[in-house]
Amino acid sequence: MEPYAIFLDLAIIIIAAKFFGLVARKCRAPQVVGEILAGLLIGPSVLGLVNQTDFILQMAEIGVVLLMFSAGLGTDLKELLKTGPVAFLIACFGVAVPLISGAIFYMCYYGASPWGSEGFYKAVFIGTIMTATSVSITVSSLKEMGKLKSKIGTTIISAAIIDDIIGIMVLTFVIGFKNPDAQPGKVILNTLLFFVFAIGVGYISYKIFKIVDKRYPHTRRIPIAGLSYCFALAFIAEACFGIADITGAYFAGIILCSIRDSDYIAEKMDINSYMLFGPVFFASIGLKTELHDMNLPILLFSIGFVIVALLSKIIGCGLISKICKFNLSDSLKIGIGMMTRGEVALIVAQKGLSSGLVEPIYFTSVILLIIVSSILTPISLKLLFAKDEKIAN
Repeated sequence: MEPYAIFLDLAIIIIAAKFFGLVARKCRAPQVVGEILAGLLIGPSVLGLVNQTDFILQMAEIGVVLLMFSAGLGTDLKELLKTGPVAFLIACFGVAVPLISGAIFYMCYYGASPWGSEGFYKAVFIGTIMTATSVSITVSSLKEMGKLKSKIGTTIISAAIIDDIIGIMVLTFVIGFKNPDAQPGKVILNTLLFFVFAIGVGYISYKIFKIVDKRYPHTRRIPIAGLSYCFALAFIAEACFGIADITGAYFAGIILCSIRDSDYIAEKMDINSYMLFGPVFFASIGLKTELHDMNLPILLFSIGFVIVALLSKIIGCGLISKICKFNLSDSLKIGIGMMTRGEVALIVAQKGLSSGLVEPIYFTSVILLIIVSSILTPISLKLLFAKDEKIAN
């Protein structure tokens, strides 16, 4: 492939994503739905105009990092602290219910296996894939509806961040049972150390940014420094602590959300995300889909896998939300907001592939789950919020 061919790929992705995004908006659906379908259409499964490349994957990763940074910037810190304990409970149930449900589903489909056998580990790993939550699509939808700073929006984002951390711990434990060289205790320690690091360095960074912001208010150096800080914390989270880079980006946004020019930083980030990185990220979900090797048994498994994965998140997160005194409508919104899967599910599946816990063909199931959840979640949230507003009026 010629180096300059990537420009044609980007041109096709941006035009297709924005066109179908506008079509989706005309149909009163969130734009991200159109952008994901655009990726599916121009990808290998349909027209084959664009193939997934390392460059597009890296661009998509930047896109999700920027999206999570913007989510952090748009967070109400006081509301986040208020919803923290509740978000932790939601995250715990959002991991436990899909983990158990996924393992039971695999054993029902392929037959139960004895404890400690290869089949048992595969069943547990299928459940582990279901634990991952990708809040980026939910964030984009809530932002589009103006609900990102609401109590529900903050709870979903907080719970999803905690959910991914717990999910990564579960992944390490599962691989640890299969691979004696893995060290589950090290992951727990690294997670705790990251939080200590984020709080300590974050407080110092906040003070520095506050001084600079006061001295040079509303100047371009503020968002430039903020973007650099986002990328640095994303790198440190992944490289030094083994935590997902989106967690580092989100914490960077949280740290800067209380400075005076936080909205100005978010405004500049939105330009980058809207013009280039956002469309590439959402279209890349469609590009990953490969349906050519699909057969009937895998198709049936994939359908069951998607249904169990979606319902287990809604039931797990929605039920504990109701117990935590959210009303039925808000509990359903939280459950649906938590059911999206994305890059973390793919990372988990890739880890399983390299560890021999899952075959490549099951990536189709994961991709199908990402596509279905990414389309259903924003549409369902929009309908639920519109219904509540109609009742209120």
